[in-house]
Amino acid sequence: MSIRLIPTTAEHLPLIRNLYQFYAYESSDWEQEDIEIDGRFYVHEAHLQRYWQDDGWSAGLILVDDFIAGFLLLEACDDQGVAEMEFADLFLLKKYRRLGIGRALLQQTVSDGRRWLLCCYEQDEVGNGFCTQVLSELPYKVRELAKELEEPGLRRFVVQA
Repeated sequence: MSIRLIPTTAEHLPLIRNLYQFYAYESSDWEQEDIEIDGRFYVHEAHLQRYWQDDGWSAGLILVDDFIAGFLLLEACDDQGVAEMEFADLFLLKKYRRLGIGRALLQQTVSDGRRWLLCCYEQDEVGNGFCTQVLSELPYKVRELAKELEEPGLRRFVVQA
C-alpha cells in the first residue's frame, strides 16, 4: 500500500470542499448539523480559503495507491503560547480506516520538533477513540490541556517530538 500526502493549491479548493461534505456528514449526528437548502452541509468558505492564503496553513490530499483517500488540514495555532501548529482536521474515507494511515500521517506530521495542538470532541466516538489510541502510542511528550469553559466537550492535547 502506497500512502502519499500531496500538498494542494487553491485549484484544489473545489475538491477539498467536496470531500469536506463527507466529513461534515460523519460529524452531523453529534454536531447536530442540518443540511442547507441546496442539499449540502454548510462550509465556511472564508475559513476554507485560509488553507491556501495564510502562512502556516495547508491542505493536503491523502492518496492511497494513487486513489483519493481523504484530506489533512493543518493550521498555525491561534495561541502560540500553547502550540505552534494545529493538526486541525483529518478525514479518511471509511474504506481506508483502520489501516494505520491516520497514525502514520499524525506521527510524520508531529515529528518535526514543533509543538502541535490536536483536538477531538468527546461526542465524536471515532475521532476520540483515534486520538486516545494514537496519542498513547506516540514516542513523544503528550499532555492534555484543561478543558475550556467555552467548549466543554473538546479535548485538547499538546504534542512535542
